[in-house]
Amino acid sequence: MRLVLAGTPDTAVPSLRALLASRHEVAAVVTRPDARAGRGRTLVASPVKQVALEHGLEVLTPDRPRDPDFLDRLRVIAPDCCPVVAYGALLPRVALDVPAHGWVNLHFSLLPAWRGAAPVQRALMAGDEVTGASTFVIDEGLDTGPVLGAVTETVRPDDTAGTLLGRLAETGAGLLVATMDGLDDGSLVAVPQPADGVSHAPKLTTDEAAVRWALPAHVVDRQVRGCTPNPGAWSTFRGERLGIGPFAPAAGLPADLPALAPGGLHATKRAVLVGTASGPVVLGQVRPAGKKAMPAADWARGVRVAEGETLG
Repeated sequence: MRLVLAGTPDTAVPSLRALLASRHEVAAVVTRPDARAGRGRTLVASPVKQVALEHGLEVLTPDRPRDPDFLDRLRVIAPDCCPVVAYGALLPRVALDVPAHGWVNLHFSLLPAWRGAAPVQRALMAGDEVTGASTFVIDEGLDTGPVLGAVTETVRPDDTAGTLLGRLAETGAGLLVATMDGLDDGSLVAVPQPADGVSHAPKLTTDEAAVRWALPAHVVDRQVRGCTPNPGAWSTFRGERLGIGPFAPAAGLPADLPALAPGGLHATKRAVLVGTASGPVVLGQVRPAGKKAMPAADWARGVRVAEGETLG
């Protein structure tokens, strides 16, 4: 089939590479316009655009997918299907109607669970033991279209949103190629999503990433891992924000540790403990405001954490 892939971040790159290596023709890519980044606020091309240019592909960067010039060019390219991976913009009906096989989205959950912008983060924070990726035909709802295929992925105890999404991006790329194969040979039939089991995954806010030390340790752990790397879990210390990375293993700590109230700190030479509703956790890396991430023990020595001080 003749394809136009729509995608923007690093997450979409494995799918672009897999489609380029497949039997299908990638005629062009659609991606978000160059964005300013870094201290110099220079314009930077999206990861998908960078890979596309390396392979000599045509790159379309409409401000909005309903722009007439973009739609006219898409009709000239005449794709059979438009696979989508984390493109970052809503597609209007006038665009959805261009390819004969529609726009097929690779979504990082087992639909109808976790419809929305942050399925991986929300699955981790909810304590899901198994998640996955789905391909579905995009309609005008929010991740509501009929499903074409799915793969599952076991959630590991130390997974962050970043590591889990990285694996799903790779396995999902294979699923997307298989979906294109099935549409091409007519072996795939889209199945409507069931009405039961629907859950939603809106984008995480900065406020949601504030660590709630008064919850049980396993819930706090899920929250921190689900917010890593974005938007980044955080708390406060002496009135300033402190970034909180995934917790370190608690093995090897002495048995005679002091009882800690939620948010209470206890620093040793090698570890920094924080109290929760069900017992202490061990800080891994922290990031003071305006500084780079560092081991919690190094941070504690630098600021001279005193007994009785708290986070949050």
